[in-house]
Amino acid sequence: MARRHDPERRQRIIDAAIRVVGRAGLAGLSHRTVAAEADVPLGSTTYHFATLDDLLVAALRQANEGFAKVLAAHGDLASPDADLPAGLAALLGEWLAGDRTGVELEYELYLAALRRPALRPVAAEWADEVTALLAPRTDPATAKALVALLDGICLQALLTDTPYDETHTRETLTRLLAPPGA
Repeated sequence: MARRHDPERRQRIIDAAIRVVGRAGLAGLSHRTVAAEADVPLGSTTYHFATLDDLLVAALRQANEGFAKVLAAHGDLASPDADLPAGLAALLGEWLAGDRTGVELEYELYLAALRRPALRPVAAEWADEVTALLAPRTDPATAKALVALLDGICLQALLTDTPYDETHTRETLTRLLAPPGA
């Protein structure tokens, strides 16, 4: 039997893995559940992704695009005249107000790196990308601190089910960005 050419299959498998994790968490992820979700033969998942970690790396890389994309799309924040704390606080609110399932999925995959070392470099890519987007407005160390603060605020909002407080975030970012002694 001739092989069917299916150039989109790998991407469908990644998309299916993201849907499975979004619905059932990491515990529900297996080559079998992904194959069923993608409507492909089981062998296709292992052909494209030898291990679940390989599949998770691809899924995390794709999921990581969320906040970084939102930030990159607001190039106006790069302007020295832009109110960076207000802009970041508003962007974070916009991102958290969007598809919560997507945000939760992003963090579930991101935090999976705690137990799956293969995911750590991809998780670090996200922080590095957002830091690089912020560094032109501050300095690399401050940009890294901003990413850590934004990350912590997101985690607290997700884990405590408390509404996002844009005013508090803006004030906290303002304190972090204030010149020493101000």
